[in-house]
Amino acid sequence: MELKAKFDVTYMEEAVVFLESLPDKVKDKIAYNISKSRYFMDKELFKKLNDDIWEFRTIYQRVKYRLLAFWDTDSGNLVVATHGFVKKTQKTPENELTHAEALRERYYKEKKR
Repeated sequence: MELKAKFDVTYMEEAVVFLESLPDKVKDKIAYNISKSRYFMDKELFKKLNDDIWEFRTIYQRVKYRLLAFWDTDSGNLVVATHGFVKKTQKTPENELTHAEALRERYYKEKKR
């Protein structure tokens, strides 16, 4: 039996810049978790935060890394990672959610062109 990915992932520029700033072992763990979440919906790895924004979740050496994302429903099963940050509080900071929503709006405006 062959497993089929439930969605594909693409990265906006800010997500790429965030990932490139991290040590290789952290990047590898994040990539592993994203890959795993594509096949198995696990809220420990990929969790819905509100109507539009989701987060890829990774913990490496007790540091919480987050990549915020949204579904591009026009392109089928595509998840677009907007940007990342190191989570320092229990709750996802409101400014990070607002930033992800703004990047989502910009993505759709640019896509219409």
